[in-house]
Order: sequence, then C-alpha cells, then structure tokens
Amino acid sequence: MSSDPTPAVPYWHLWTDADGISHQTRCTMSEFERAAIAPQAAPQWIGAKTKDTATVFVTVLPVGWVGDWHENPKPQWIIPVSGRWFVESMDGRRVEMGPGDISLGEDKNTRKVAGKQGIYPVRLAMNPRCS
Repeated sequence: MSSDPTPAVPYWHLWTDADGISHQTRCTMSEFERAAIAPQAAPQWIGAKTKDTATVFVTVLPVGWVGDWHENPKPQWIIPVSGRWFVESMDGRRVEMGPGDISLGEDKNTRKVAGKQGIYPVRLAMNPRCS
C-alpha cells in the first residue's frame, strides 16, 4: 500500500451563492491519511470529511418519486446504493446520480425565484437486482 497514490474521491457539492441561488459543483475529496482504524487493523486510507452537523441517512425512494423544490434541512452526505435519480439546482443544472455517487447537500438560505427554491429531486429507475 505504501506505493499506492493518495486517493481522490469525486463528489457533487450543492451550495448557495450570495444571491440565494443553488448550484452544483463537481469537487474532489483528496485529504486522506494512511493509518489503521484499530491497533490490529492493517493501514488504509482514511479521510475525515465532516461539515458541522452533516449526517448520513438511509432513504428508499419509490420508482417515479418526484420531490418538490426544497432546501436540504441541514448539511448532509447522500450516497445512492441502487437505482438512479437526478437533482436539479436553481441554476438549471441537472445532475444524474447512481450507486456510489456522492453528493453533499448544503443548499441553505436559498430564495424563491420563479417557483424554485433549493433543489428539485426525481427518482428515475430501480436497479433490477435490488428491490
């Protein structure tokens, strides 16, 4: 492992600009340290990516689910484990994500513009191997 390069893990960052408009930007986690998580464990790459009160949660969206425009209730990491969905930000960018894709939702303090505020999420399809 000593010759392995430091990992770079891509994710989508959902954020709000000074005018209250939500955006999505492709970012990369690159701050990793090679260490063991327990004395008897082999070393691995560990990246502590925390943001204030960010949380990770599990949710199941039915196929065809359509959410309303909303802000994330607090900073949260979202990682789909099956199926596909998209998130549209107020700037019109639509990002489709599937299993293993990572998103950090921090779209706080958006303002309502033309009926849009925060994000618009839609569930597209179920992975046929999962139910």
